[in-house]
Amino acid sequence: MAGKIPPVPDAGNLYEAALTHLSRFAATEAGLARVLGRRIDRWVRAVAADREPEEIAGKAAAARGEVAGIIVKLRAAGALNDQAFAQARARRLAKAGKSRQASLAHLAGKGVNAEMARAVLHSDEARELAAACVFLRRRRAAPFGDADPLKVLGAMARGGFSQEIARRAMRLPRDEAEQLIIALKQS
Repeated sequence: MAGKIPPVPDAGNLYEAALTHLSRFAATEAGLARVLGRRIDRWVRAVAADREPEEIAGKAAAARGEVAGIIVKLRAAGALNDQAFAQARARRLAKAGKSRQASLAHLAGKGVNAEMARAVLHSDEARELAAACVFLRRRRAAPFGDADPLKVLGAMARGGFSQEIARRAMRLPRDEAEQLIIALKQS
């Protein structure tokens, strides 16, 4: 093998990798576990030609066993908090014009459990209407432009907005829609 053989992933260097990742990205416990798992998988691929498969499998299994302890340690230190992640991400998604349904799907993909995601994204019609207005402004649709209403309704349905919310948002006067967007961005 031409390159340098990476060190065996142990609790110490996995912990350092976790801290490095968390210094750059917000993450959930499940997301960090995936990142550390991929790091272990990269090590397995890098040393596969130089070592016995049984040795590699044993060291990889030991490293995977360390991941749960690392996550517990980081949670206790306050570096990992799924609730705070979900709240911050839900605010960001609403300001970006994402529906409640799209936000729930996004949080599920990031590893936030469904109960916590529903608690963070409580059903709020005003928030949903404001997010729909952001969506319409981005698409340059009524009341912000003249895009084909049927195409916009289809796009909003695919984006998770109910037909009632979509039609209400499209019927709003432009300045009222702008006020909803401003209120959403300031919240």
